[in-house]
Formats: sequence, structure tokens, C-alpha cells
Amino acid sequence: WRYGDVPDADLPLPRIDVVYYIRFDRRVKIGTSRRPRQRLASIRHDELLAFEPGGRPVEQQRHREFASDREGGEWFTLTDDLRTHVDALRREG
Repeated sequence: WRYGDVPDADLPLPRIDVVYYIRFDRRVKIGTSRRPRQRLASIRHDELLAFEPGGRPVEQQRHREFASDREGGEWFTLTDDLRTHVDALRREG
């Protein structure tokens, strides 16, 4: 096949979910999307901090991990622990 050819049009496109971390002021939203560009365009934020491979299970794990920092919904206070996690993701990526 040549680049861009679809070997089997009946196959679904691959689904790649990511967990995203965006900052708005001193808060961080930990969410997931398979279309992060569209998702982030719809959310007011100051900065994209990081992406992490994974879907809902990873997102839910991070919500449990940072539960003591939760401000509401998927928003968390940007604590030193959360900043350390985001920094580690940036180094891996």
C-alpha cells in the first residue's frame, strides 16, 4: 500500500484515548478524550500541561490519586504533588 491508502475500508479507524491535564489559573482539569484538539478547543484554559496515554480507567485512577485536591468535578487544585506528576509526564513524552 502507498502512504494514505486504506487497506480495508470496512475496518474502523483506530481509537486512541488520552488523559489530558489543562490549567486554568491555579486549577487543573484531568479529563479524557479521543479527540483532544476538539475537546480542548471547547474548554477555557490557560495552558495545556500534558497528555497521558489511556482512557477512562487511567483518568479515574488519577481522580482517585488526587482526590484530596479535588475542587469539584474534574477540577483539582494545582498542588506540588500534581505538579510533580505533570512534570514526570512531560519528561516521558
